[in-house]
Amino acid sequence: MEAESYDFIIVGAGSAGSVLANRLTEKSQWRVLLVEAGPKSHPYSRIPASFGLLIDHPTANWRYSSQPEEGTANRRIPVPRGKLLGGSSSINGLVFVRGQQLDYDTWGQLGNRGWSYDDVLPTFKKMEHYEHGSNELRSQGGPLRVSEATDEGPLYDAIREAANELGIPHNPDYNGASQEGIVRTQTTISNGVRMSTARCYLKPIEKRKNLRIETGAHTQRVIIEGSKCTGIEYKSNGKLVRANASKEVIICTGGVASPQLMELSGIGQPDLLKSHGIEVRHELTGVGEHLRDHINAPIKFHMKRGDLSYNKRMQGLGPAWQVLRYVFQKRGFMSLPSAPMLAFLRTRDDMETPDVQMHIVPYAVKNYKKRLLHDFPGITMAVYQLRPESLGSIHIQSPLASEQPAINFNFLSDQIDRDAMLGGVKKIRQIMDTEAMKKVRGDEFLPGREVESDDEILNYIRNTAETAYHPIGTCRMGQGPGAVVDDRLRVHGLSGLRIADGSIMPTMVSGNTNAACIMIGEKASDMIKQDNS
Repeated sequence: MEAESYDFIIVGAGSAGSVLANRLTEKSQWRVLLVEAGPKSHPYSRIPASFGLLIDHPTANWRYSSQPEEGTANRRIPVPRGKLLGGSSSINGLVFVRGQQLDYDTWGQLGNRGWSYDDVLPTFKKMEHYEHGSNELRSQGGPLRVSEATDEGPLYDAIREAANELGIPHNPDYNGASQEGIVRTQTTISNGVRMSTARCYLKPIEKRKNLRIETGAHTQRVIIEGSKCTGIEYKSNGKLVRANASKEVIICTGGVASPQLMELSGIGQPDLLKSHGIEVRHELTGVGEHLRDHINAPIKFHMKRGDLSYNKRMQGLGPAWQVLRYVFQKRGFMSLPSAPMLAFLRTRDDMETPDVQMHIVPYAVKNYKKRLLHDFPGITMAVYQLRPESLGSIHIQSPLASEQPAINFNFLSDQIDRDAMLGGVKKIRQIMDTEAMKKVRGDEFLPGREVESDDEILNYIRNTAETAYHPIGTCRMGQGPGAVVDDRLRVHGLSGLRIADGSIMPTMVSGNTNAACIMIGEKASDMIKQDNS
């Protein structure tokens, strides 16, 4: 077996791992190895519409799937995760959401010092270049360019009028003082190009002499000697390679792969590890537990006019025109994030902050796997609960890194989640029943108005909903028997090993998780610098 030596080894070049590679190599005396199982890039990735093209692509996507469960009608639900430099930031829907102040104050209240809103706000500001200005809450000058979706038209005007009818505010910056309202989506797009962490954090520093980026290198395990992590083993070109870390190994492989890698390394629940013939190196019962994700339910409507939807504009010669429009104007279908408009709403008036997020999509998809659009004009209104309470798990099914872990979401097992999803669907129908929307929309065709009772709506959700691709919590930060890392992201009971990705979130942030994962990478790099000074 070959052997290499570094100061730090970062496993996973995704949303957090790319950030860490950038920040740690600012210290020229530190040698850093960044290991990524996937390729360097994919030619589609730079185009925003690639979130649809790469949703099931074997080169750029791990293509996980969940276990059949009663709560989702015994379906296997696709769980796409990025498998290239930039990780999921290179294939995601490009929606930038920090979350609510309440989310981070909850983390702090749970005993995680340094993670309250006032603590993380400077990090969010440090990482961003918000193209629409700076103030006490927003910033310019950071590596990550953030802009507002550029798509415009009478559909969005009608939705704003509908919101006014219902007293829903228009919010000019949902990542600012308040999240609530109808909003134009903030995106990780600049001048029509995807702003992944590979582009914003890795590309500018890829030639640093103290950084080695190894792609096509699948980590098999981290090496534990006594109570210390000393390195990793990874496969590259069919060969097993050992890399030693004199200071730390940082796992950044995400909500699905991080607990898998921990268990493959002998860290986790002893009985589970032994059942797969893995020697127990360190007992941590929380590994793989406390999985949360957003369950995402679409409601679809006909539109009365073809110009209100991309379904008609993508027929005949439409795709060619949209390509030309993107090439010369950086506008149109190819430039869209997964949703150009969002809404953050409360399903009950007695709530302090929004509990559901709506994605307003100016087309309707007939086949998600093949990304086929309906041949009639349509609109999709999708909803998910912001802070789900249902807890699932992710655990290995084999001692081999090449075999997928078992993902059990346990969706809708908590009554709070069922109530929130029911309230969200009813909010969509309330918006679509305004006078403003009646002028432009046709009938609801999925699920259809015949699906009316709470039981019927829940049955529809169980049979059709997907995830919103936000798995978190499986290596949870905190204290006590269920926690995996402390508030400095160090694995409990081991030295030389940290985890920095969405898996450490103790609760779900209110919205898309990519911005929070990048923030975690930034905070982790600050902590590592402090602890190794």
